[in-house]
Amino acid sequence: MALMPIKFDLAKRVKLAQGLWLLYWLCVMAGILIFSMGIFFKIELRKRSEMMDNNESHFVPNLLIMVGLVACVINAFGGKVCHDSLDTIKFTKWKPMLKTYMSGCVVFCVALFVTALLCFLMQISLHFALAEGLKNGMKYYKDTDTPGRCFMKRTLDMTQIEFRCCGNNNYRDWFEIQWISNRYLDFSNDEVKDRVQSNVEGKYLMESVPFSCCNPGSPRPCIQHHLTNNSAHYSYDHHTEDLNIWTRGCREALVSYYGGMMNSIGAFVLLFIIMQAVVTVGLQYLSTSLETLADPENPESESEGWLLEKSVKETLSDIMTKITSLFKGNQVQEADAEAAPT
Repeated sequence: MALMPIKFDLAKRVKLAQGLWLLYWLCVMAGILIFSMGIFFKIELRKRSEMMDNNESHFVPNLLIMVGLVACVINAFGGKVCHDSLDTIKFTKWKPMLKTYMSGCVVFCVALFVTALLCFLMQISLHFALAEGLKNGMKYYKDTDTPGRCFMKRTLDMTQIEFRCCGNNNYRDWFEIQWISNRYLDFSNDEVKDRVQSNVEGKYLMESVPFSCCNPGSPRPCIQHHLTNNSAHYSYDHHTEDLNIWTRGCREALVSYYGGMMNSIGAFVLLFIIMQAVVTVGLQYLSTSLETLADPENPESESEGWLLEKSVKETLSDIMTKITSLFKGNQVQEADAEAAPT
């Protein structure tokens, strides 16, 4: 017995075909949007790829680009089928490939779900990639004359200004690294020599941050040096007074930015899955209603459409039987191939 049968006359079939045609082209537009979001996401990742671990993958944006393109092709084809379904002669040429097409649509919906899931899960890998990448990027901040690291200073400064952040976890991360190149240090100065010699690794460390950490909204001129030395500044207490530098870490800021982007893309893909499922179900009803016309010679005759020709249990049983027979057929072919040389 057919699952969820519905009676159709000519008027209902025409309305269904027209509605599906419109929905299919809306899905094409959604596919273009997913493709565009994939391109935008890829560009945003490339902008700050220097601050990410080398293992950072562009698999998700590439998958979004591919899924967007496939969505455009699949739904443009579905729209054409719905348009031609109003003409019995034109629709006849599409009949042989409709089952394969709808099976492909089901597989595509599964691929869309996996894509949405990866969008949500990528935030975890991105968190670790940024943690390691920012840590290394801060070490290379001073290497403006080293090939491959020349623009690290500019990238970090622009990131801290744009995202209103400072350091990896917070501004104190700058205290633990030498971010001023030796080229700009006067080693004849006693203070410089003392700082370098007092460090086990021979680094010039200080309680200072780059200018890009400064908060321009602060009424006080930026204090970026001797941040924890209250006596170095007039009327200043770093324990009680709000610092006029950004206190939020860049890892948190970037994860929040990319996380919000990925959550939005993932939610849109999930919404698109619902749209894709609706048009696939609609096309199934349309095709079955055209195949079961009471009088094929009379387009105005009544017909019946259904979601599945058999019950869910019977349909699953048939699918498993086909898969089993296909698997056994492959085994027989392999056995024959092995026996042939003997």
